[in-house]
Amino acid sequence: MNLAAATNENLANISNTLIYSSMAVYMLAFFAHIAEWVFGSRSKVGRTAAALQNSSAADGSTVKVQVAQQGGTAVLERPKVVTRSAAGTRDVPDGPGAAGGTFKGDLWGRIAVSLTVVAFAVETGGVVARALSVQRAPWGNMYEFSITFSTVAVGAYLVLLALKKNVRWIGLLLVTTVLLDLGVATTWLYTDSDQLVPALHSYWLWIHVSTAIICGAIFYLGAVGTLLYLFRDSYENKIANGGTPGKFASSVLERLPAAKTLDTFSYRINAAVFPLWTFTIIAGAIWAGDAWGRYWGWDPKEVWSFITWVAYAAYLHARATAGWKGRKAAYLALVAFGCWLFNYYGVNIFVTGKHSYAGV
Repeated sequence: MNLAAATNENLANISNTLIYSSMAVYMLAFFAHIAEWVFGSRSKVGRTAAALQNSSAADGSTVKVQVAQQGGTAVLERPKVVTRSAAGTRDVPDGPGAAGGTFKGDLWGRIAVSLTVVAFAVETGGVVARALSVQRAPWGNMYEFSITFSTVAVGAYLVLLALKKNVRWIGLLLVTTVLLDLGVATTWLYTDSDQLVPALHSYWLWIHVSTAIICGAIFYLGAVGTLLYLFRDSYENKIANGGTPGKFASSVLERLPAAKTLDTFSYRINAAVFPLWTFTIIAGAIWAGDAWGRYWGWDPKEVWSFITWVAYAAYLHARATAGWKGRKAAYLALVAFGCWLFNYYGVNIFVTGKHSYAGV
């Protein structure tokens, strides 16, 4: 074995070690997020106080609270609460988040985010080491695609947090998904470091596949928001109709952002990344023209990429159509993400075509 081969093997081993180490740290973040939700479950007194704090007078006036002070009484005015609900919809404020507005819950949430940052840095190191070991872009097979996908998804989440967006409620589901993704990648999808098939030797690998990974990671965040929107919307509907949600629903769903906020978040995420998915398909067609001499050949990957594009286009169109807003549009968004998942796992593993580079 020459020096270069030995170096590449060592880098591959380092990559594997870093990926497994990141899984261990993600597991700690998972338990910290669980603690955030558990300790953020507020008492009945806390819930009542929050309900009073979030309420406003029917006539829109401010609420005055008298506070006894030495030598007199001070009157404090609480400003009118401004919610994110649109005109004509339920006037429901956002929940306090997973921490439930409690100090202990918030502390565990901060610990969870800190651990997620550490795990992200370690996993990024694993992806970079994998790239160095093969001396190419680290997404030539499903294992490499999977570890890069989870890295980008966590990175997008951390960027939103850094921009002061209220998205910490995604943390538990995101970390859970990342652990599942890495578990599947290291158990069933793992492939030893190797060179690419001839068709992939192109600079388009960096352009086409990288944008596909970014799109998938951001589509995932939109799908999480959509799924939680459906649960929160049912919760709000039940309360509006005089029903009494169960203890679990009251403890968990009341702490999420309002259904309107979740719906808007999902729409903006999907709408923002849709043009990039369009570019991904165009870039793939150009690459196919260079590699195979044709831009479109009805290969299963090409077909399902287009089906995914149509599904997301239908969702965005539905959002602009009055009769299809809300839950109907949300179902379309989940179907669209389901198409993306099948395009990745189903087509790569179960369908034979020119894109069969799964390595499993």
